[in-house]
Amino acid sequence: MIGIINYNAGNCGSIFNMIKKIGFESKILNHPDETIHVQLTKLILPGVGAFDYGIQELHQRGWINFLNEKVLLEKIPVLGICLGMQLMTHSSEEGTMKGLSWIDAHVKRFNFHTAEFKVPHIGWNYVQPVQSSVLFNHFHELPRFYFVHSYYVCCNHIQDIAAKTEYGGIIFTSAFQKDNIFGVQFHPEKSHVFGMQVFRNFLEL
Repeated sequence: MIGIINYNAGNCGSIFNMIKKIGFESKILNHPDETIHVQLTKLILPGVGAFDYGIQELHQRGWINFLNEKVLLEKIPVLGICLGMQLMTHSSEEGTMKGLSWIDAHVKRFNFHTAEFKVPHIGWNYVQPVQSSVLFNHFHELPRFYFVHSYYVCCNHIQDIAAKTEYGGIIFTSAFQKDNIFGVQFHPEKSHVFGMQVFRNFLEL
């Protein structure tokens, strides 16, 4: 079963519908207790909103220990989306709270000295894979995805970077991969056929 973590900060319904559309079964999980009789094979950590709010909600809803056990000990593949990806890092310029620290990275804010480039970065943009990552299998053209974000991940180890994207002269990490941990800054659930393929690649692991 594919578990979608609901911590009141993500597009769980849209992700559920996309997964169903490509022929997989998932369950929106509102509390760790709901997983007692469920055999989880994949986890998805969505996210929309502020870094500190997201971490606080994970703590208050009892998800932190559960996620650390499943991801770090049981090595269940997990996909972080947008804020979910950022929460996997050590910290963010957006807040003061400590992240999950699954990836050696931190989160920075877009900072432009011209009004030409707006913050947040909203809309479709190209994603350039920089290593062989399962997330980008079976693409026959440079994929485009839908973004909505004011902050971006900076990985401390180049080998963790799976893809990059350019916005306003800043080249940022738009996907990372380390062992069973995957993250994407874009929203595959809003990215039509390209997003469907990313989900399919992850779920067929």
